[in-house]
Parts: sequence; structure tokens; C-alpha cells
Amino acid sequence: MPSTQQNGVAPAQPRACSRRAILKTGGAAALISFGAGCDIFRPGVDAARAPWDQAGESLGDPRLDALAYAILAPNPHNRQPWRIELRGESDIVIRADPDRLLPATDPLNRQIVVGFGCFLELLRQAAAEKGFIAEIVPFPDGEPQPLLDDRPIAHVRFAKAPDVERDPLFGLVLNRRTNRAPFLDRPVDADVLNRLDSALRPGDGDFEWANDPANVATVKDICLRGWRIESFAHKQHMESVNLTRIGRREVEATPDGIALYGRDIEAFRLVGFLTREEMAKIGSRAHQEMVAFYERAIQSAVAFGWISTESNTRKDQLNAGAGWVRLHLAATAAGISMHPLSQALQEFPEMSEPYADIHEFVGRGPGACVQGLYRFGYVDAPPPAAPRWPLQTRMTEA
Repeated sequence: MPSTQQNGVAPAQPRACSRRAILKTGGAAALISFGAGCDIFRPGVDAARAPWDQAGESLGDPRLDALAYAILAPNPHNRQPWRIELRGESDIVIRADPDRLLPATDPLNRQIVVGFGCFLELLRQAAAEKGFIAEIVPFPDGEPQPLLDDRPIAHVRFAKAPDVERDPLFGLVLNRRTNRAPFLDRPVDADVLNRLDSALRPGDGDFEWANDPANVATVKDICLRGWRIESFAHKQHMESVNLTRIGRREVEATPDGIALYGRDIEAFRLVGFLTREEMAKIGSRAHQEMVAFYERAIQSAVAFGWISTESNTRKDQLNAGAGWVRLHLAATAAGISMHPLSQALQEFPEMSEPYADIHEFVGRGPGACVQGLYRFGYVDAPPPAAPRWPLQTRMTEA
């Protein structure tokens, strides 16, 4: 089993994106290939990013003030599956929205629960900033197994505590970004990765990492195989295609899922080159270029890290989510990018071989689970914040 390894070597730096390159290599297919490294992350959907600007404003209730940060949590496919109910003057009940699950790629709802762990951790941090302890009771009516149901994910009670300890990571919440583009050809040193480990608290899962060439190559191979399985398996591929938002209007109307926007995206959308129909065709040029872009992103990783737990209860999954977002905030503080690679961890049958391989590589005992797998590297500049639904759209009536 790998542990702290020294100074991995990254592949060559990816090519720069240009309009000329897009036009010479085949329209929308090439746009998918290069676009996520540049044009699709240019400004153009400010309304869909408004929740990032609104966090920090006083909403007249400390619970709402904290929730405005919690909804910015990273979560699978950006589904934002939160259903939030205020009760009385101090309580919150949080459930999963059954219409925002990922039945094809996350058939056991494990990754969705991990995302709720990120949500609850940001809620806890934001509550402390307002002088409150957020007393979180996970799964108060029992853990829903094998699938999520209407039982609460958590019951939270806010208790005034002016002397509550503030979390030093909280100041990074609005700066956290997920970069899906290829990384620079620059190694991530061991001391940086060791500092990330210190951000996790007892119970958040165990973080390990590798940056040496041999182990990085092994994990790359597993990730590449996992990605190709997902992108060629019909149900799983179509789940992603159906959640792709193409162009400013779609992103602003539905600010979740996979957002593609920017001037070139709009142009190719208007002429019919970039459509869900073309993306859906396995083996089409658009599909091939989509696969190739993500492969380049995986190949550019200069280090990998993972969070694992000794068992795989729903509470373990929540704890690993808290570890994920704390790790990401610490990476932000260290100036490195962190991108979750979930494919090899998915529990649908076609993924069984990469799933077994990554668990064998990590080397935990029987019953243990790798809850999160991440690539690390450097970028010239982080992308802008991802689209989010406004807080009021996630609220439900008691």
C-alpha cells in the first residue's frame, strides 16, 4: 500500500486553446476537447453564480445565514439534492430530494450521501462564524438502506455559543473551486500533501496520497479504465448527457448538472454542432472528443489522494464528505487544485474491476471503503465558481 511518496513526475503540459485550433479540428467536437480548459469557464452566467455572492449577507436568521454557505458544498454532478426545512426557532431538518439522485452512476446513493457530508460540514463552520454551535444528529430516524428514502439525512439544532471555536478553514469557502481541466506540468511536493492531511479531523476518514511515478501511473490506469467504462456504458453515459446544460440560457434556467457556456459554446450551439443528441451517440466525434478531454485531465495528474473508511455505513459516508470538503479547503489554502474522480468508485456492475483494483491498491481491510479519490495539481488560474440554485429554491415547508 502506498503512503507518502516523493516527487511524482507529470506528463507534458496540455496544448493551449485557441479559436483557430477549434475551427481547424472539427467544430463542436474540438470545442468539447479544448473548451473546458478555457472558453466554457469564461464569465457569462453571472446569475447562476449569484449564490456565491449572496453568502455572507444577513438573511435575518442565523440558520439561513449558515445555509447560504452550506449550499455551496461540492456534490456529485452538482445535483444539489438538498431539501431544507426550518422548524421552530432553532432547528433544521435536511432530507435528500429523490428527483436529484444519480441512479445510474450512484446506484446505492453513496456518493450523494458523501455530498451531504460536505454540506453539513460547511453548515457547521458557518454556524460557528455566527456564534452558534450546530448540533448535528445524523439519520435521526435510522440509516436508510439500501437506498435513501424520505427519512432525514440530519437534524440540526442551533445553540447560541459566543465562545464557540471558529474553524480556520472557513475563510476559504468562497474561494474553493473544482478544476476539471488538465493541470500544469509541475509536481506537488510531499510536504504540501502532508499539510493537507492535517486538515482532517478524527472521524473524517483516513487520507493517504501518492506522488511518485509508479503509484501515480497505477492510479491513472485505474481512473482511465473507470472513465472509459462510464462513458461507454449507455445508462451511465446518458445520465451525464441528460444533466448537461448547454449555453447561458440553459445554465441560468437550470444551474445544476454539467455546465457548458461561453461565447464559442453559444456559437456552436446555434449552428447545431453542440447538442445533447450528438453527445449521446457513442462513438460520434463529439463523444470521442469528450472522452479524450477527460483522459487528458486524468493524465495530467501529478499526485492522487484518497479518503477511506473502515466500514461503509451512511454515517461513514457523511464523515468522509466532511473530510472531502476540509481537504479541498486546505488545498485551496495551499494553492493547489483538487478534482474528485468518482468513476472507479461507482458501484454499478460494469465498474466492478476498477472498483476492486482501487480498493486493492489502497490496501484497506475487509469491509473498508474508498469514499473519495482525487487528483491534485496546479493551474495558471482557477475557474470561476460553479452555478448554484438560490437557497430559497432548496427550502421546503414543514
